[in-house]
Amino acid sequence: MESVTGTIIIPGEAEGVLLASAEPLSFWGGYDQHTGEIIDRRHPLSGDIGTGRILALPFTRGSSTTTAILLESVRRGVAPAGIITDRADVFLALASVVADEMYERAFPMVAVDREVFDRLKSGQRARIGQGGIIDITAAS
Repeated sequence: MESVTGTIIIPGEAEGVLLASAEPLSFWGGYDQHTGEIIDRRHPLSGDIGTGRILALPFTRGSSTTTAILLESVRRGVAPAGIITDRADVFLALASVVADEMYERAFPMVAVDREVFDRLKSGQRARIGQGGIIDITAAS
């Protein structure tokens, strides 16, 4: 198991299987707010389901529609459990803040150094804990 400490963007705890990509994602037309499927057919994670996973994306492409799509996915119960990124992304963070206010269901978001981010692989298990500590274990 590897433990790393990131910068807390949105505090909280989450655990799940990583869904990781070095490519940014546009949630508008890229994430199905009804099913949690990544539907951007040009994205490396196309066809994967983000529901309940720890989503590792460097940042989002697009605009404030990312917040709306992610917020609706929280309402419908198909949002990622948490997000790991390599920088503070205002649209992802805003979705969590608003989800907390509207539905009392925020998701944690932690930024890590790019070197750490590049080591994240889909299928690994990740736990986002207090203080921005992320525990990563090998894929099973």
